[in-house]
Amino acid sequence: MTETRDPGGLPFLKMHGAGNDFVIIDSRGRGPVTTRALAAALGDRHRGVGFDQLAEIRDSGEADYALEFWNSDGTRAGACGNASRCVAEIMMQQLGRDEVQFTTERGKLEALRNADGTISVNMGPPVLDWQGIPLSEEADLLHLPIAGNPAAVGMGNPHCVFFVDDVGAIDLARAGAAMEHHPLFPAATNVEYASLSGPDRLRMRVWERGAGITLACGSGACATAVAAHRRGLTGRRVTLDLDGGTLLVDWRDDGVWLSGPTERVFDGWLPPRYLAAEL
Repeated sequence: MTETRDPGGLPFLKMHGAGNDFVIIDSRGRGPVTTRALAAALGDRHRGVGFDQLAEIRDSGEADYALEFWNSDGTRAGACGNASRCVAEIMMQQLGRDEVQFTTERGKLEALRNADGTISVNMGPPVLDWQGIPLSEEADLLHLPIAGNPAAVGMGNPHCVFFVDDVGAIDLARAGAAMEHHPLFPAATNVEYASLSGPDRLRMRVWERGAGITLACGSGACATAVAAHRRGLTGRRVTLDLDGGTLLVDWRDDGVWLSGPTERVFDGWLPPRYLAAEL
């Protein structure tokens, strides 16, 4: 079917990285357009487009572009590794380069294209102090005072990481929902469950704050790899097998690098009537 696109509408992209899916809006040159109401409406998989997170590309005076993130419930996300990789792929194509720099709430970050076509992004250093994550009170970040003995890591958003014998045996819908708003995490938290499946290899599942169960989570993979190394379970370079695919995390001196595939699914257009109702 064909339809004339009203210039008052808004184009968007749908992409995913290892099944972690995103709507991407480019607002450079026109100013920010995403609101909590619009993000929540678009995130509805029945009445909107559906996504785990929304990424808005903004103008930046200090890098190639800036990124802001929203969860599917309309709340803001401070970081999103797989969305950062997906947007970097698009921007590299536009700029005719194999590397880009961009800003988020975490500051200036870098992404590059690998020889195998995957995209890597430096997510910056992990946050390893209780106030920065944040926690509601001081605690041992490697052994939180929570049943199951989880660890806490910040990657621009809070993460509570459990190491278990078998992630497949976890009732993620129940456990994730219960842990997301634990009192120790005043800003709520992402929840990861991971099992050691081989040398420097983890099987991981995730519940994301503001989105629920997702097939993958880039910042969650980074947090889990950092926690695994700090627990002595792995080295600093870790392969993680998630429900939607495989990601590689390499904790280097300059930050935590996340690598994996990206996929452009379709281009879309939001008509003015939809925007008028939801903005």
